[in-house]
Order: sequence, then structure tokens, then C-alpha cells
Amino acid sequence: MRRLLALLALSLLAQLSFAQTWAPAGNDIKTRWAAEVNPKAPLPEYPRPQMVRGDWMNLNGLWDYAIEAPEAGYSVAQGQILVPFAIESSLSGVGKFVGQDKALWYKRNFTVPRTWKGKKVQLNFGAVDWKAEVWVNGQKAGLHTGGYAPFSFDITPMLKKSGKQEICVKVQDASDQSWQPRGKQVAHPQGIWYTPVTGIWQTVWLEALSPAAHVSNYYALADIDKSNICVQVDAEGLAEGDVVLVSLKEGGMGYSAEHPSAAVLASAEGLNVTLPVAEPKLWTPDNPWLYGLEISISRNGKLIDKVEGYTAMRKISKQETHESLHTSKGVRRGYQRIALNNSPLFQYGPLDQGWWPDGLYTAPTDEALRFDIEKTKEWGFNMIRKHIKVEPARWYYWCDVLGIMVWQDMPSIADQSKGVSATRPEELVKGQMNQWPNDTFIGGTDCIVPQEWKDNYYKEWGEIIAALKGFPCIAVWVPFNEGWGQFDTAAAVDFTRKADPSRLVNEASGGNFVLAGDILDAHHYPEPMMNVFERRMINVLGEYGGIGYVIDGHIWRPTGKNWGYAGLCQSPEEVLERYKLYAERLKTFITTGCAAAVYTQTTDVEIEVNGLMTYDRLEKLDAAKLREINQSVIATPYWLN
Repeated sequence: MRRLLALLALSLLAQLSFAQTWAPAGNDIKTRWAAEVNPKAPLPEYPRPQMVRGDWMNLNGLWDYAIEAPEAGYSVAQGQILVPFAIESSLSGVGKFVGQDKALWYKRNFTVPRTWKGKKVQLNFGAVDWKAEVWVNGQKAGLHTGGYAPFSFDITPMLKKSGKQEICVKVQDASDQSWQPRGKQVAHPQGIWYTPVTGIWQTVWLEALSPAAHVSNYYALADIDKSNICVQVDAEGLAEGDVVLVSLKEGGMGYSAEHPSAAVLASAEGLNVTLPVAEPKLWTPDNPWLYGLEISISRNGKLIDKVEGYTAMRKISKQETHESLHTSKGVRRGYQRIALNNSPLFQYGPLDQGWWPDGLYTAPTDEALRFDIEKTKEWGFNMIRKHIKVEPARWYYWCDVLGIMVWQDMPSIADQSKGVSATRPEELVKGQMNQWPNDTFIGGTDCIVPQEWKDNYYKEWGEIIAALKGFPCIAVWVPFNEGWGQFDTAAAVDFTRKADPSRLVNEASGGNFVLAGDILDAHHYPEPMMNVFERRMINVLGEYGGIGYVIDGHIWRPTGKNWGYAGLCQSPEEVLERYKLYAERLKTFITTGCAAAVYTQTTDVEIEVNGLMTYDRLEKLDAAKLREINQSVIATPYWLN
């Protein structure tokens, strides 16, 4: 009893000492949006723009936290953390490393609105890295593994009839000490490997659902050749006689499902419906037209659930084109291209890693999240390669709205860097040191991945595809990068195709090719080169560039170890001159079969200073001149005159 009283007293004192106090941690550089973060309501926007409901409650804000041994339970709060920023980040207000030997605990209270009486209450997490166990009022709600996909629990049975309710979350994250998908996170950051991200890093929210039946998900797939959209609805609790109504609504450029007022163009009843689209307006980067979707469930003539969403009329496909080349025999050669809406389009964009100096994986505000996409458009690109990271749903929403195509990578489960492997288990290191030939079809080997982690890879990749395949902006899936954790490539391609047959599959960005996918992706730094080619594949340059430039006062840490693949230039003019030289060289490859290219990269990341912007989002180059160069690349004819 004395121990219990002592713990309660300590807990009360702790809460009084740090109640409602928050400030960014550390002295590293920050973006201008850091000052706009409201600790009482960070990232207040509805987090799931493709399936909007009116009754919801944002749980972002200050939570109590504690770092304990994994076997120990939560005892006394050690401070407050600003959710949804990872604990290692500045904006969390904590800035602490957790590691594989500790567990991170979160706790907060909430009150269910009176208007939700009689409804189901669902607890939603945008993403938690990596293993999350959740309790509500001391009762286990569930467990989820995977750092990049959303998950939910029905917490209705655990709620008290009234008063304060308590959520408790336990997170464990081994990062690069295991085979879990973790992208570029490592315990000891250096070079191209960055600070680990542990815990809640996307929005947490509650949602009121009908106790009778509700829409749990939907998937809309356009067929521009037949001028229709097929919609598959997933619903829970349906009873005989329930009516599921799917309506296609007029939309436009910049359409938002959060403000539905558009006219209905077509509607049909059922869980699998086909909606005709008269005079369809096709989604393109130049004209990103979105249509509204409304899905409702009625029982005995009474509306019991409704969600608002959106979709687009657009098609991604592989297409062979025939270019007339000046050869000694005047031979006509065919090359595989990426087609958007049945027309070949050179896809050109930056490698976008999605890291922030203040929030790490999490942008400080929705405006900041949108900013990077707007700049990419302003610079004249039409595509972004989202590099071994997955973004919150609102990022893809902004890509849909603003008009930018996305190549989506799977976060890697390994790396081959000996420099960051010193503290890893010996078997893990051995399993990751596979052969990675990048300019040849021979010599590549698989990582030695335990079956448990192969199964987990497919689980997480499947969850990511399921969560993202409804976003029209996504054009290409990328299951592996540069041999990092690569295994059973043909099987992974087959899995990806079955999960979403409507996109192209870039089987192995950068090397270890097996020719099972749609795209052959070569990497070459710093200047663009195409040293491998296969006529049956879409041939692309998946990474090149990396022209470094340091702006004083805008670097992660002034250690002198800042670097770029092409070295460090001394002025913006020098960067632009070299960038233009690379672009002119790239144009020659377009005429000999190159169908897309990715420049490294959108922003600096930690000590890697080869971004078109600094890590804190200061532009390095003249945007108008950059746009002129990029637009000339995209407009390059596929043939020589």
C-alpha cells in the first residue's frame, strides 16, 4: 500500500511539474513551420481525406510518456510528448533515443462526446513505428506491427459509461537491429543513414460509427477505355435488406471531400458497382481533375452511415513506341514507355525522402507537407519518387489535388553499409551483405532473410499497398532498392501485381535485376548514364545527380562532414550549370529508350546536402531557370530528327 501511495504521489507531482509545458527539443535547425505548431492541436486536419466522416475527435497533443525496460509496465510519467512527433524528433519536445532494449509508453485521457451515445467508437492510428500494443481503461484493445500503415481498434466494449477514459500505448522498435521494414533509420546515423524514428508519428483519432453497419473501406478503379469507374465497398455489420449506395459526384481541380456539395453524376446500389462516366475528364499533372464519391448505407429507409471520398479517371500502362533513328540502315526501333491515359509521357522528378529537421518523419504542419509538393510542381517536374518511406494519407491527397505522379517505394528491411553495422548482431550483418551488381544482369544475390521476416515483409507491404492504392497519383510500386534486404524478387513482384494490377512494378530499383517486373531501373552517380538496357522492359534512370551545395546557417549540424554525390559546389550558379549539363546528357538517353528519370534529391537530409532545397526548406536555385530546364527534358522527343 505504501508503495502504491508513493507511486501515485510521484505521478501527481510529475503531472503538476510538466503539465501543459512544451518546447522543441535541441538546437538543430528547424523549418519556419515549427513556430506554427500548436501543442494543444498539432496537425488538426482530418487525416483520411479519401474517406471522410463528420463525427471524429483528434487525439493529437500532449501525452504522458515513459521509457522503461520492455518487461516493465508503465509506472510514472517521465514527461510529456507531443503526438504525433516521434520521440527522437525536436517537435516531440523530448528528443530522446529509445533503442531496441527499451519500450516507449504513452498515456492520455479523453472524454467521449455525449452525442456519441449509443454509437461504436473506433480508435485509429495513422502509423506507429514499430510494434504497438494498445490498452483502453486497462483492457487490451489490440496489437499491431508495422511502422507505415494505418490500423484501428473497436474500443466500444472497453469504455466506461461516462467520465474520463484512458488510452495507454506501448511501443517497441528495433530499427536496424532486426529485419523489420525501416527505410533509412539506423541507430548510428551517418552518410545516407538517418536518425531513428520510434513511436507514434501520424495522427491518432477517434471516430463514431453506426452500431448497426458501417463502411470500412472502398476501392475505386477507373477504366478510361470503357468510360466507367468500378467501386468495391467493404462494410461491416450488413444485414439482409440493407442498401449500399455508391454515388459519383462532379468534382474539379482542387476538389475536397471535406466540403461535399457537388451534383451526382451516376449512382448504383451494391458492394461492387460500375458507374458510367459521361464525357470523362482525365486526371493529368496539367489537369488534375478529381471526381467526388459518396458511399452510404441505409436500413429500413434510414441512413445509418455515410462517407465522402474521391477518385479520378486515369490510366497507367506500358506502351511500346517506335522511333525512327538515324542509323546506317535507317532501322526503326521500338522502346517500352510509360503511358498516362494511353499516351507516352516521360516521367521526371526528384528523389523525395520525406524527412524534416524538426519532425523527422512528420511534417510540422499540413502546409509544410503540401509545400514540398508545390515546389516540385513549380520546378517543372511531373513525378516524385517517394524513397523508402511512406507518407501520411494527406501527402498523397495533395499529390492528387496538385497533380504529381508518385513512384512508391517499400521501406527497406536491410542495408549493405558496413559503416553502420558495427553494433548489429553478427547473423544480421551476414544476412545483409549480399552482392549488388548495378550495371549488369549477372552476379546479384539475395539477402539471407529468415522466413519470419519474409512473411512480415509481405504483411507490411500488403498493408501499405491496400492503404495507398486508392490514390490516383501513384503510378509505380517499387518493392526493392539497391539490393537492400532484397529476396525472392520474382515472388515479390508477383505479390505486388496481385495486390494491385493497375500499376507498373519497378522490381529492383538500382540493380539485382531478374526481369520479372515492368521496369528496368539503373542508378548512376553523379552524371546520368544508362549502362544496362533490355528492350522488353521500360528502361529508366532511377537515381542520378546529387549535386551538393552548403548554405551557412541551414545545415543539420556544422560538423564539416556534409557531402553530395557530385561533390560540393561553391555557388547556386555552379549548381545550376552542372544541373543543366546533366539534363542535356539525359536528353540523349531519352531518344535511345530512357522512359523516366529521378534526380537526387528534393531536400538536404541531415549531413547529405545534395538537395534542391536545404533541410529546413530554403530554395537553393532560381526556380524559373530550374523549371525551364526540367520542362525541356520532359518535352524531349522520343526520336532523333
